[in-house]
Amino acid sequence: MKDLLYLEGFEQAEALLKPQRVEVLRHLAEPSSCTEVGARLDQTPQRVYYHVKRLVDAGLVTQVAERRVRGIVEGIYQAAARSYWLSPQLVGRIGGRRVRDELSLGYLIELVEEVQTDLAALDRTELPTLGVSGRIALPPERRKEFFDELRTTLQDMFTRYGGAEGDQFNLAITVYPKD
Repeated sequence: MKDLLYLEGFEQAEALLKPQRVEVLRHLAEPSSCTEVGARLDQTPQRVYYHVKRLVDAGLVTQVAERRVRGIVEGIYQAAARSYWLSPQLVGRIGGRRVRDELSLGYLIELVEEVQTDLAALDRTELPTLGVSGRIALPPERRKEFFDELRTTLQDMFTRYGGAEGDQFNLAITVYPKD
């Protein structure tokens, strides 16, 4: 099972975005038969199989085994990934591109979409990555000071490490209000 399956096709998105299929998919985190999932969801195996078949056709679920139960061959299925991301390109950009203002919400959304696309392209499980998250409190009168200091610190790092030899990494920092 992959950690992430990035959905770029309408067919995959359409197959996934049905509440009953999402529930079936959740129950396929571990290998299970349609009979087992049906019992957990209080549905018939045939109804569950209908949804599993659509998910298999879309590449979101795989058959991992089969077994004989009272003379009938029963499939064992498992979700293809632990997480499913929908590509922003499924909808695409509506309207023209705005001026890239680092302090705008539009710029932040573009940055997050770029990071999402880059992460989806990484198909290996063991990668040298770093994730840091935290919260800070900024009174309105100190926001500009904080942003300026953060920008200067990062620009110094880009200058210091930007021309170095070795593996290239992307660095994306986002600062947004938390309600």
